[in-house]
Amino acid sequence: MIAVSLEMSDEPKINKDEQHPSTGVVDGRLQITDAEVATVYSVLCGSYAWYVSSYTEQLFGTGNGQLKDVEIRRLSEMSASTSFDNEWNSTYLNLNNLVVIKSKCAEGGVNADQYDLLGMEQTLEALNWGTLTDLHGDIPCSQCFGDISAPKIDKQDIIYNHIFELLDSAQINFAKGGDNVGSHDLLFSGDLSKWEGLAHALKARYLLHTYGRNKAVLNTVIKEANEAIAAGFTGCNLDIFNGNGADNSWSAYFWSREYIGSSKTVDDLLLDRKDPREPIYNLKYKYGKNVPITDAVGIPGNKDQAEETEAINIPAWLNNGAAYLHVFSKSELYFILAECKARLGLDAKADFETAVTASIDDYFDTGGSVAGVKLTDTTISDYLVSLKDRYGANPLKEIMIQKYIAQTRDEQLETYNDMRRCRYTDGSYYVKMTNPNNTVNGSNCWPLRLPYGNSDVVSNPNVKAAFGTGNSAGAYVFTEPVWWAGGQR
Repeated sequence: MIAVSLEMSDEPKINKDEQHPSTGVVDGRLQITDAEVATVYSVLCGSYAWYVSSYTEQLFGTGNGQLKDVEIRRLSEMSASTSFDNEWNSTYLNLNNLVVIKSKCAEGGVNADQYDLLGMEQTLEALNWGTLTDLHGDIPCSQCFGDISAPKIDKQDIIYNHIFELLDSAQINFAKGGDNVGSHDLLFSGDLSKWEGLAHALKARYLLHTYGRNKAVLNTVIKEANEAIAAGFTGCNLDIFNGNGADNSWSAYFWSREYIGSSKTVDDLLLDRKDPREPIYNLKYKYGKNVPITDAVGIPGNKDQAEETEAINIPAWLNNGAAYLHVFSKSELYFILAECKARLGLDAKADFETAVTASIDDYFDTGGSVAGVKLTDTTISDYLVSLKDRYGANPLKEIMIQKYIAQTRDEQLETYNDMRRCRYTDGSYYVKMTNPNNTVNGSNCWPLRLPYGNSDVVSNPNVKAAFGTGNSAGAYVFTEPVWWAGGQR
C-alpha cells in the first residue's frame, strides 16, 4: 500500500477558478505578442487609416458605404463620436494591456527585472499614445487605467513629454539587456538593437511633429534618426500574414467591403514622373466572376464614382493578403533625415535616394507580382536620375512628394500628420488636395483632427464637455488644429 499525503489548505476554494488564472499571473511575454498585433492591425492599419486615406487623397472612398460619405465630405460621418469609437476603444484597450505588462516588470511582478520586455512595452506604449494624441489632440492619459472613473483630459504637449520619457526609458532598459522575450516578439524576435533603433526612429518622428512649435529641433531629429541607423534599424514590419485566411487588415477590409480604390491625385504624380510604381498603384481589377476588369481611377470628391460598387481600380497590394504591414518603414526614417537636412540647407540627396529606393522596393515586394511587373537591374537607378531636375529645383518639395507617394502604401496616418504639420509650419503642403468638397460655402470641411470616441463621450463628463452638445457637437474637428499644428487643444 502506498501512503498518499494530501495537504489541506486553509484557503477557501469556493468560487475560485483554478483552471483559468488571472491576468496578474500570466507571463507578460504572452501579452506583448497581442500588443504588437493590435498596434498594427487595429490602431495603425484599421479604420483610422481607411478614413484618413480619403482625407489625404492617397486612396478613394467608394462602394456607396461609409467611405463614400467620407469621400463626399459628409460632415456628420467625419465628426460623429461613433465614427471612430471602435478604434478609440481598441487603442485604449491595447494601452491597458501594455500598462499591465509594465506593472508585471516591476519589483515583485511575474516579469520583474525583465528589462527587454519592459523596453518593448515602453516603445509600443509611446507609439499608441502618439497615435491617439496625433489624431484626437488632447486626450485622457495620466489618470487612465486606475481607480478614477472619469479621467481628466491632458494637454497634447504634456502627453508628448510623456512619450519622450517612455522612449528614453526604453533605451535605458534595452541597454540593461535581456533575452527573455524571443519568439514572443513578432517584430524583431527579441533583437534589442533593432528595438533600440525603433525607439530612436519614433523619437525622431515625434520631435519632427513639434517643429512648428520649436524651430530649433531639427538637429536633434537628425541625431535621433542617425542613432536609429547606427543601431541597425532598417524598418519595422508586422510580417505574419499568409494570404490564406490570415490576411493583413487592408486586404481583409478590401475583400469584405470593396470600399477603397486608387486616387487620381496619387496616380497623376506617378504618371507625371513616369514612376515605375504606377502600374502597381493603379491596377485594373476584376472584382467578380461576372464583373469585367475596370479601368477607372477615383477622382477625389466625385459623388457618382463614390456611389459605385466594384468600379474603381485598386492598388495591387490590396489583393495580396500576405503583404506585410508597417510599424515604421525604412523610407520614413530616411525621408525624415532628408527633410531636416533640406530645411537646414544641408545636402540631403543621399538620404532622399535611399528613401525613394526603399519605397520602390516596398511597392514591388507587396504588389509587384499581383500587378505582373518586376524590377529590372536599372529600374531604380534610372528613376533616380529622372528626378534630378525636380530635386534640384526644390529639394524639400520633391522630398515631401516622394514621402507622400511612399506612405500611400499603408502609412497614411503619418501623411495626415505631415499635411497638418506643414500647413502650420510652411503655410501649405507640397501635394495639392483636389477634392472640391474640402471647402463648402467658405467653410472648411477637411478634418483638422478626428472626433473623440463615443464610449467616453457618453460616460466621461470631461470628454463629453470637450466634444460638445447639440449642433456644436464634433464641430471642433473642422475648426481647431491639434497643439503641434498651432491649436490649443
